[in-house]
Amino acid sequence: MLRPHVPVNEQPTAEIIPTITTLGAVVPHDPGHAPCGCHHSTAPVTPAASRPTVQLTPGTVIALVGGGTAVALIVGVVLVSMLLAVAVTGASVAVVAVVLRSLLASDTKRR
Repeated sequence: MLRPHVPVNEQPTAEIIPTITTLGAVVPHDPGHAPCGCHHSTAPVTPAASRPTVQLTPGTVIALVGGGTAVALIVGVVLVSMLLAVAVTGASVAVVAVVLRSLLASDTKRR
């Protein structure tokens, strides 16, 4: 009862398998036109155009090397500046910690 029913086309032709409705009734599709028996000539198949290959000229090689060098330099500068910012922040936090410690230590010695 709950097993699905898949329609089988016994004759593998260009026929369309009829649709089965939810009530179990078979609704045939409109067959359109029947295939004719005459022999049509087929048009010659042209080969698909191949993708153009990339040609590197000396100018493009120099441009690629220059662009890669520029990108590497920019990334390096950004990373070094971020490292420098972290180092400066760490040093300033350390100085503030030493000053606060000395202020708190001198305050406890006075009392």
